[in-house]
Amino acid sequence: MTSHLLVLTTFPDSDSAVQVARGIVRAKLAACVNILPSVQSVYVWQGKECVEPEHVVLIKTTESAYPGLESYIKNHHPYELPELIATPITMGFQEYLDWVTRHVIT
Repeated sequence: MTSHLLVLTTFPDSDSAVQVARGIVRAKLAACVNILPSVQSVYVWQGKECVEPEHVVLIKTTESAYPGLESYIKNHHPYELPELIATPITMGFQEYLDWVTRHVIT
């Protein structure tokens, strides 16, 4: 049985989000990537409080593809330290999850 993941990351702008998302899908590291419109992020970076617009990116993939996905994002992300959080998908429409599995390198 394939374990599916929902992976979250953020980008500083739409162009970089689209560029990385297209690379991820083309490399078959994920079946689908959603880029959400601008959100405000509040965080501390290098001792300074920041309030910045970002784009949230949701990536549907499999557990076996995660190491390659992580490596790809680390190598292509504009941030020095990109947010990268993976959550197991414990339930979902099985036909959709099967589609994800078929479109991801395992």
